[in-house]
Amino acid sequence: MLCSAVNAHAQQGIVKGKIKDAATDEVIIGASVAIVGSTHGTISGDDGTFLLTAIPVGQHVLQVSYVGYSTIRVDDIIVKEGAETILDIKLEASGELMDEVVVTTTRKRGTDIALLAEQKKASLVIQRIGAQELSRIGASDAANAVAKMSGISKEEGGTQVYIRGMGDRYNATSFNGLPLPSNDPKLKNIALDLFSTDVIEFVAVDKLYNSKMFGDFGGGNIDIYSKDYSGNGILEVSVSSTLNTNAISHAGAFAQLPNGDRWGFSQYSIPENPLGGFNFTNSANPVSRNPYPANVRVLGGKSFNVGGTGRLNFFGTASFGNGFEYREGVNNDVSAQGARIRWSDQTRFGYKTNTTGLFNAKYLINPMHKLSYNFLFVNSSDQWNDNYNGYFRDITEGTTGLRRLGSYAQNRVFVNQLLGTHQLSNRIDVDWGVSANRVAYIMPDRIENVLRYVDGEGYRIAEFADSDNNRFNQRLDENEYAVNLNGSYKIGNTEAPRGIIRLGYQGRLKKREFESIQFNFEHTSQGRAVVVDPNNLDALYNQNSFASGYFNITGFAGESPQLYSGDQQIHAGYVSLEYDLTDRLTSVVGVRYENIRQYVDWVTQFFPDGGKNTLTKNPILPSLNLKYELNEKQNLRLGASKTYTLPQFKERAPFVFDDGTVSEQGNPFLYPSDNYNLDLKWEMFPSSSELISLAAFGKYIQNPINEISIAATANDISWVNIGDVGTVIGVELEAKKDLVKWNSDRNLFSAGLNVAYMKTDQDINTDKVRQETRFDIRPTHDRSNFTGASDLLVNADLTYTKRWRNDGNIMATVAYSYFSDKIYSLGIEQKGNLVDRGVGTLDFIIRSKINRRIGVDLLLRNILDPEYRRTQENANGHVPVLTYKKGQFFSLGVNYQL
Repeated sequence: MLCSAVNAHAQQGIVKGKIKDAATDEVIIGASVAIVGSTHGTISGDDGTFLLTAIPVGQHVLQVSYVGYSTIRVDDIIVKEGAETILDIKLEASGELMDEVVVTTTRKRGTDIALLAEQKKASLVIQRIGAQELSRIGASDAANAVAKMSGISKEEGGTQVYIRGMGDRYNATSFNGLPLPSNDPKLKNIALDLFSTDVIEFVAVDKLYNSKMFGDFGGGNIDIYSKDYSGNGILEVSVSSTLNTNAISHAGAFAQLPNGDRWGFSQYSIPENPLGGFNFTNSANPVSRNPYPANVRVLGGKSFNVGGTGRLNFFGTASFGNGFEYREGVNNDVSAQGARIRWSDQTRFGYKTNTTGLFNAKYLINPMHKLSYNFLFVNSSDQWNDNYNGYFRDITEGTTGLRRLGSYAQNRVFVNQLLGTHQLSNRIDVDWGVSANRVAYIMPDRIENVLRYVDGEGYRIAEFADSDNNRFNQRLDENEYAVNLNGSYKIGNTEAPRGIIRLGYQGRLKKREFESIQFNFEHTSQGRAVVVDPNNLDALYNQNSFASGYFNITGFAGESPQLYSGDQQIHAGYVSLEYDLTDRLTSVVGVRYENIRQYVDWVTQFFPDGGKNTLTKNPILPSLNLKYELNEKQNLRLGASKTYTLPQFKERAPFVFDDGTVSEQGNPFLYPSDNYNLDLKWEMFPSSSELISLAAFGKYIQNPINEISIAATANDISWVNIGDVGTVIGVELEAKKDLVKWNSDRNLFSAGLNVAYMKTDQDINTDKVRQETRFDIRPTHDRSNFTGASDLLVNADLTYTKRWRNDGNIMATVAYSYFSDKIYSLGIEQKGNLVDRGVGTLDFIIRSKINRRIGVDLLLRNILDPEYRRTQENANGHVPVLTYKKGQFFSLGVNYQL
C-alpha cells in the first residue's frame, strides 16, 4: 500500500503561472483557472498568480476565464513527473462592457471575487463594495452604496453618512486616493449622492487607520474609485425613468417655485439696487410641473497600441437624470411641557437633477511605468417648495397661518487628477498623484413668506420679526490642491519579500470663500392690511407696491453681505514597515507627522469690523496593524491608532447661518479632539465568492465636538467641545454565502447579511463650555448618545442569478435595510431629545440581459413605504414633531450596446 501511494505521488506535477491583462499588463485578480475534465481548479491571487498541485502527469488543457474577458484554453500543457510547468497567460478584453448586467471596466477590481481576494490577502483591513454588488442591490449613488456596508448608515433626508455611529466631522472622502473638497458650507465632506454609480468601479471604506491616511480620522475614510477601460472598443446608451408614487399622485398639481432651472444650471446674482426698489426677477408664485422624470446615459471606451510596449486607453461617460418627490406629514415644535410653539401640517414638493461627466485616459508606457488622468464634472441641483399650515406662536394667535419656504441650491464639482506608478527596480516602487479640485455652491434667491388667515377675509402678510418675510442668497467657492508622493522598498527576496518599507509626503491646501446676504421685507400697516392670494404673491411683491409704501426692504448691513474665508494647509510625512514576523504573522507599524494650520477671518453682523483667528496643531500619529493567518481561509486582525478631529471653517467663524429652519453661529474657541482607536477582526473565506467576518471595535475621544443650542435670545445653535470624553464600542457581523448552485453553476441563489450593534456615550459638561467659550448651554441631560448614531444596523439581501448560453441572463434581488432609533439633536431647557425612530426598507431589483447588446432593468424601491417619525422625548410623554412617508419608487431602464 505504501509503495502504491509513493508511486502515485511521483506521477504528479505542478502547474503554476501568472495572469495579466493583455492590453495593460496589469495582473488580474480572481480569474478562474481549471484543468478541463478534472476537479483541479483555483483562482488567481492578489498578485495574479495561481498554483495547481497534484496534477497527473501527461497532456492537459487549461481553461482560464474572467468577467469581461474572452475565455481562453491553453492546449497541450505537458505535466512532467515531479516538475513544475510555468505559464504566462494574458487575457484579451471581450469588447463587452456589460457582463451579467454588471459594468466591469476595471475588470480586475470591480467584481465580488476580485474584491474578496484583495481583502483576504491584504495586510491592512479593507472593506469594499464593487460595481457587481452595486448593480445587484440597486444602489444609485455612492451614498446608498456605503449605507449597504456593515456599520454604516445614511442620514435620512440629508447627505451625511455615519460610520460606526460617527458622523460627518469624523469621516473623510477621497477620489482615487486623493482628497475631495466639500460642496456644502455646513459640512466637512462632499455629498456622496453626487457620485452616481455610472462613474464608480468600487467604493472602499477604511475603518482602521494607517499612516498613509490623513490624520483627521475618526469613523472612517471613504475612497471612491472611478471606472476606466482597456478593451478594443465599446459604446453604450441607456435610458430610464424612476416614478415616485407620491409625486405622480399629484400630477397636474405638483407645485414648484419657478426660481430654479429644470436642467439644474443657474446663475448667482444680486439685483441692482436691492434696497431702493423691488428689482427681484424671480416669481414667488408656484407653478405646476408634470412629475415624470427621465434619465439618459452614454458611455464609450477605446484602446490603442503605442509603439512596441505602450498602450493608450480612453474611457468617458456622460449622463443626466432628474427626479420628483412629494411628502406630507406634521412638522411641530413644542416646549418641555408640551405647549405648542409651532404646530403645522407640512407638504413638500421636491425636484432634483444630476449631470455627470467622467473622462479617463491611461497611458501604459511599458509594464514598469504607467500614467493616468481623471476628469470628473458633476452638476447637481435640489429644488423644494415647503408649505407649513397651522399654528405659529406670536404670529397666528387665535387663528391659523401659512409659512412657505421655496429654495433652490446648485452644486458644481470639478475634479482633475494626474497619477503615476513606476517600478524603478525589483526593489523600489514609486507612485504619485496630484489633484486640483473646485467646488462652486450657490443658493440664489431663497424665498420665505409667512401669512395669517383672517376669518371672512382670507390671508394677510404676518410679521412678528423683520426677517419673517425675506429673500436669501448664499454662495461658496472652494479650491483644493493635493499632492501624494509614496515610495516603497522591498526587504529580502524580491519575488517574495519578507518586508516592505514605505515612506511618503502628502500635502493638502484648501481655500474657501463664503458669503450670504438676506433682504428682509418690513411691511407697513397698509401692507399688512392687504388680503393676498398665497398662490399669487407677485400681486403684492412688485415695484408698484414698493413705491406705494406697502413694504420696505432692508439688509443686516445694507447691501453688504456677511462673509468669511478660510485657508487650511496640511503637510505630512510618514514612514511604515510591513514585515512578516513569522510565516503567518504580518505586522504593519507606522508613524505620521502633520503640520496643520487653519486660518479663518470674517465680517458678520456681530463683527462688522471683522475678525480672525488661527489654529495650529502638530500631531504625531502612531498606528499598528497585525494580521495572523489562522489557515488558508481564515485571518485574525488587530488594529490600534491615534488620530484627531479638526473643527471646520464655518464652525470657528462667528457667522450666523439661517437655513430657513434653524439658526447657527460659529465658535472661535473651538479646538480639535484626539481619538484613540482599537479594532479586532476575524474573517473567513469559505470560497472565492464567500465571506464570514466578525469585528469588535472601540473608540475613545477626548474633548469631543458637538452641536447644541446655546442659551441666547435667538436660541441659536453652535459647536462646542461638549465634554471631556466620548466613547464608542460595538461589534459587526458580515456574511456572503452561495446557498444553492445547479446546472453547471448557471443557476445560483446567494445571500448577504451584515449586522452592527454599537453603543455611543458622551458626557455633557456645562462648566467646561462656560470656561472655554463665551457661550452658556442648558442641556436637559448630562450624558447622551452621539447624534445620528443608531444602536442597531441591519442589511440583508437574497439574489437569484440565471445565465443562458446565448449571452443572456437575469438577476433578481430582494434587499432589506433597517436602522434603530437615533438622536437627531440634544434636548435643552428641560426639553427632551429629538429622536428619529427606527425604520426598515425593502427593495426589489431585476436586471436582465436579453442578449449581448440589450439589457432591461426594473427596480422597485421602498416597497414597504414606512413612516419616518421624529419625536421629542419629554418627561411627560413623547410628542411627534416630524412625520412623513416617501412613497414607493418604480424604475424601468433599457441599455443598448452598439
